[in-house]
Amino acid sequence: MAAESGILMAAVFLPLLLSPLAYFIGKRKGVRLVTWFSFGILAVSTILLVIPAITISNETPVYAESYIWSQFGNFGLKLDGLSSQFAITIYALSAVIAIFSREYMVRKIAGNFDNLSNSTTEKSDGSYSDEEKLTKKNFSNTNKSHLQIGLYYALFLTFAMGMVGTVLATNLIEFYVFFELMLIPAFFLIALYGYSARKRVSLMFFFWTHVGAVLLLLGLLAMGLFAGGFDFETIKTNVSKIPSQWMTLIVFAVVIGIAVKIGVFILHIWIPHTYAESPTPISALIAGPMSGIGVYALLRIWIDLLSLSYSDYSIYISLWGVITMIYGGAMALMQDDIKKLLAYSSISHMGYIIFGLGSQSVLGITGGTLMWIPHAIGETILFLMAGAIIMRTGTRSMSNLG
Repeated sequence: MAAESGILMAAVFLPLLLSPLAYFIGKRKGVRLVTWFSFGILAVSTILLVIPAITISNETPVYAESYIWSQFGNFGLKLDGLSSQFAITIYALSAVIAIFSREYMVRKIAGNFDNLSNSTTEKSDGSYSDEEKLTKKNFSNTNKSHLQIGLYYALFLTFAMGMVGTVLATNLIEFYVFFELMLIPAFFLIALYGYSARKRVSLMFFFWTHVGAVLLLLGLLAMGLFAGGFDFETIKTNVSKIPSQWMTLIVFAVVIGIAVKIGVFILHIWIPHTYAESPTPISALIAGPMSGIGVYALLRIWIDLLSLSYSDYSIYISLWGVITMIYGGAMALMQDDIKKLLAYSSISHMGYIIFGLGSQSVLGITGGTLMWIPHAIGETILFLMAGAIIMRTGTRSMSNLG
């Protein structure tokens, strides 16, 4: 069903448009008001997605909005049985993480804002020195800390908006633009608010994710050029026009580009470091909501749009998933850092999902798709619990915790 109400447009762009206001509220009024302001934006955006999602049924399986855009096609946003569960889950979890961020980021910034660019207090055992330990002494009276918390929530809202826009996009170029809008604020959140190795890890995150993004872009451009357009419906209709010799290269570029985001074995190297050195709310955001972007992209771009290639390569994807689940589980058993343990656990869980998506079975694909929801919720809760432990103890080392 096509709709011109603009409700999806509002749901997607509300966090982006109000992110500058969140910055100024945080800078002027402090953490309490900006926290509830950001939570309110994400809660309203979630409701704006739920309202049209309720109308989806067997008679009207799609709720879509389309706007004339450029020579690349139309700018569209679509809710269906697949995108709705991803988009609503992402916004809902982001709203919860925004609330958790208040206490955690207050203490994190209060221990670091005087020397944000030179914070090297992490010890080799994963614990923190007295200067780094979480404290909110004089936080409410510090203009610099207010500025930092305002910037944090502005980037946070932009991050959430990029994720949901990627899921609702109906055009390959639009998909990639939202994909980049998701990665850029994530980079700054890690670089500005992470722990001791944040500069190195943020660059690692930027390098790995953007190498994957460039490969993905090359695959998307080839799809659109051969199919005669970049809209999803155009590609789905004309997928048979893609030459078979090019199909292999396109599938390779798309799958590898997406697999970097998911963190499949060999392409997972950035994940343990990023999860460990990011501020815990951002670790939760990456491990929970953002992990769904890769799963969704495989479903929408590879299985749905490039369906002719699915049976040719699915066995390799399944084997890759098996290796990933075993490797992630084995590595998790060896960790002492609680955040790295959860990182490898997340990698293992994604292996199960990938295995299901490559099963060539309706039950397998459905199971792999639905498994992302408990994965996202579970990983978010686990990382928030880890953050609570770090706040109270000042250490990530499980051996030190006893």
